[in-house]
Amino acid sequence: MGKIIAVCISPHRGTVKNAVAQAKIIPNFGLENDAHAGTWHRQISLLANEAVRAFSNEYKLNLAAGAFGENLLVEGIDLKHLPIGTKLKCSADILLEVTQIGKTCHLGCDIQKRTGKCIMPHEGIFARVLNGGTVQPGDIITVLPA
Repeated sequence: MGKIIAVCISPHRGTVKNAVAQAKIIPNFGLENDAHAGTWHRQISLLANEAVRAFSNEYKLNLAAGAFGENLLVEGIDLKHLPIGTKLKCSADILLEVTQIGKTCHLGCDIQKRTGKCIMPHEGIFARVLNGGTVQPGDIITVLPA
């Protein structure tokens, strides 16, 4: 079992996402008002807060939630080791299905420019939305049994 630490959106691709108090997750689309939402396999991005903290400590950076372009910053789940197809349940209604582990960092990534590295290629995961609802920091997120 894990916890949502931050919910982040951005109106434009290629920009840092900003934390919001809550957001609506739309089935087969993603987070409302987020530039990366759409009818494709990477509707929601998730990143482990533990990975962000370790990276921040190593490079002595003070990174805000959304710095790596993640929609959901999660604590307490080893996201990068979840198999594709894993289902994640959040709050009462939200159901996500893991579709991809990691991705190539886009050219011009601010973090990669500053440090020479980015954690999304190895730590970030992506999911499609099977069932929507409202998500906010503090919500519990659980890995459902296969």
